[in-house]
Amino acid sequence: QGLLARISDLLLCRWTCRNCCQKCFDCSCCQTNEDEVEILGPFPAQTPAWLISSQNEDKDGDSDNTISELPPTLQDVSPDRRRSSSDTSRSTYSLTRRISSLESRRPSSPLIDIKPIEFGVIGAKKEIVQPTILRKTYTPDDYFRKFEPRLYSLDSNSDDVDSLTDEEILSKYQLGMLHFSTQYDLLHNYLIVRVIEAKDLPPPISYDGSRQDMAHSNPYVKICLLPDQKNSKQTGVKRKTQNPVFEERYTFEIPFLEAQRRTLLLTVVDFDKFSRHCVIGKVSMPLSDVDLVKGGHWWKALVPSSQNEVELGELLLSLNYLPSAGRLNVDIIRAKQLLQTDMSQGSDPFVKIQLVHGLKLTKTKKTSCMRGTIDPFYNESFSFKVPQEELENASLVFTVYGHNVKSSNDFIGRIVIGQYSTGAPESNHWRRMLNAHRTAVEQWHSLRSREECDRVSPASLEVT
Repeated sequence: QGLLARISDLLLCRWTCRNCCQKCFDCSCCQTNEDEVEILGPFPAQTPAWLISSQNEDKDGDSDNTISELPPTLQDVSPDRRRSSSDTSRSTYSLTRRISSLESRRPSSPLIDIKPIEFGVIGAKKEIVQPTILRKTYTPDDYFRKFEPRLYSLDSNSDDVDSLTDEEILSKYQLGMLHFSTQYDLLHNYLIVRVIEAKDLPPPISYDGSRQDMAHSNPYVKICLLPDQKNSKQTGVKRKTQNPVFEERYTFEIPFLEAQRRTLLLTVVDFDKFSRHCVIGKVSMPLSDVDLVKGGHWWKALVPSSQNEVELGELLLSLNYLPSAGRLNVDIIRAKQLLQTDMSQGSDPFVKIQLVHGLKLTKTKKTSCMRGTIDPFYNESFSFKVPQEELENASLVFTVYGHNVKSSNDFIGRIVIGQYSTGAPESNHWRRMLNAHRTAVEQWHSLRSREECDRVSPASLEVT
């Protein structure tokens, strides 16, 4: 009944009067009738068991029976406390009856029994379905179309050739033999390749195989270190002989470790002034199989090559278009490994540039002539007046000739860049130039034959 009891009742009891800070059943200001009960605080989490039992047994309104059914803790108290307990039970009973009436008015919530839904026929056996992998079915035609015959053509690296000796290769193919030597200079870091001679080369045969074109060949040798076939070298042409003596020495600046990874390729070619040069045979030797520092000489039998004709060479060009001025600038930088047109002194190449609008030739220009070389450097610039609205219909025809004083110039190779390009590399160069205005775009191009250009490019037919 002291101060501490009041503070503990205030802190621990949930049913406390807000006006006088006393218990609701002790204060006089909180007494209400049975019909009106003011809820003074939150409901307890769970309803006491004695409250539930009193509600079930005293529905007729008998308060005396309610007191007799109270828990023993409430019956063993003093008369004053029992009187207050009677008031408390009466108040609690009224509160319980009021809450019961409110709950009876609330619509009941339906109970939904959720069960897993299974699709399929009842009683059917369940089967585990695995995801299938979609694979494209190939027909025999599609399958064999992917093969490239050139990859399966006769080559010196095939197993049957590697298993044969030089005498067996010579008797089987009868293409002759080649004498050469190799040695690496550690002091100057370059590889020396010496082409000495060849013997018993076959005579040239016409394309129809019915007769010989000439009594003798005009052979020369091309040297390269695989896989790099672009930076090749070649000997001079020996006229009308099947047993040429070259005695020529060439150097390749390459580190020693890199040289051991390369394969020396020597190709013997027959020079033909009036058509493309024909390959007689070739010799390949992995440099890892020999002692490069000590060096050595070898006689090797020639084997057939899958490349029947020699490439015509390459041309390095630079294109630049200025939209404001309407000028198309062309730079002829250099060429390399051009087809040799003169047996005595190599070639005297020059480049002719022709501008074609649609199918009409409008302008022709040409570079200077470089004497006695197949790897000329030009570094010459040309400018053409081309309005921007006419640029999409323009084509540039580049033709490399070998100068000839006694007769007409010798055709070496040609490409077409522009509207009627001769191939994908040429189209790519033109497209890059259109996307990069005021910026020079360089690219190497492999020269093509006149027949190939005339077949794929109408602009090639309009020039001479």
